[in-house]
Amino acid sequence: MTAVFARRSFLRYSALTGAVLGGAGVLAACGDDSSSSSGGSTPDGSKFGTVAVQLSWLKNIEFAGEYFADSKGYFRDAGFGSVNLIAGGAASTSAEAGLDTGKVWLGLSAPQTTAPAVLEGLPAKIVGTTYQKNPFCIVSAAGKPIKSPQEMKGRKIGVQDTNQLIFNALLAANGMTPSDVTIVPAQFDPTPLANGEVDGWVSYVTNEPITLAAKGFANTNFLFADFNLPLVAETLTVTQSTIDNERDKLKAFLVAEIKGWKDAVANPAESARLAVEVYGKDQKLDLAEQTLEATAQNDLVMSANTAANGLLSMTDQLIEQNIAALRTAKIDIKADQLFDLSILREVYAENPGLQ
Repeated sequence: MTAVFARRSFLRYSALTGAVLGGAGVLAACGDDSSSSSGGSTPDGSKFGTVAVQLSWLKNIEFAGEYFADSKGYFRDAGFGSVNLIAGGAASTSAEAGLDTGKVWLGLSAPQTTAPAVLEGLPAKIVGTTYQKNPFCIVSAAGKPIKSPQEMKGRKIGVQDTNQLIFNALLAANGMTPSDVTIVPAQFDPTPLANGEVDGWVSYVTNEPITLAAKGFANTNFLFADFNLPLVAETLTVTQSTIDNERDKLKAFLVAEIKGWKDAVANPAESARLAVEVYGKDQKLDLAEQTLEATAQNDLVMSANTAANGLLSMTDQLIEQNIAALRTAKIDIKADQLFDLSILREVYAENPGLQ
């Protein structure tokens, strides 16, 4: 993955406000999902038929759990004829837009993207989260480290236009204002950081720190999530209709997802191989780099909560922390408007061996 490619990934989560329902073009139909939670007849003869899942970005290591669930037959074993993994990207339709038009059955997104859509009328809920922490970070040179928001004061920080809102939310969450730092408009290539033109760079912890280090630029970073902005990421979002009318189907999907992510966490090397050689083959990804990113990603997927309650889960405390973080970003929404973890709790209660 080049640095430019890596930086583009931020476009997915940085739209803290704005039109997410209108979206870009509409996804092409990816299989008619006409089955119900009770099974019944489907065109492919499976219990639940075919569903389309909108990924939040291009097919890289971030979706290793979905790759395992597909390649090892977990989706098939759960009753699905097939699960179409639809690549996202800067120009693609958002998960929220796909859910709104009915072109996708489930989407991977983030609270700061889904919440505005819900407030604008999209009847959808987050039912689980892959990342317990959002990967946003500030990366800096190891020789001139920035280890906290307070250490950004008076220093030059490269901020992409699409990430300005979440960066401002980080400042506000830590009692700071944009005037406390020198914001340098940036693109997606972190070369200005490597060249010393800026002191810090809005980054993704699983991307730029790794790509910069591979080029010989020693660096350090701190996560937004560790400094009063504990947003989760890669959230699983469905419509309220799916929750109400296809609960068994959704639970079956979540079982397969959990199995896939357990495999991904246990085997970063195979996660990288699936991303590079199979699902993201057209992206020409670097195997060594994807392996490092898979290992780094595990720190976001696993936590004390997932150890106790299972992958994809969220505690009530974490949900409330996300609601408070959204409020910091001037998105005022209630927990029960945005989250419904009851389905996932039922999955673990009915399948204790999944934990």
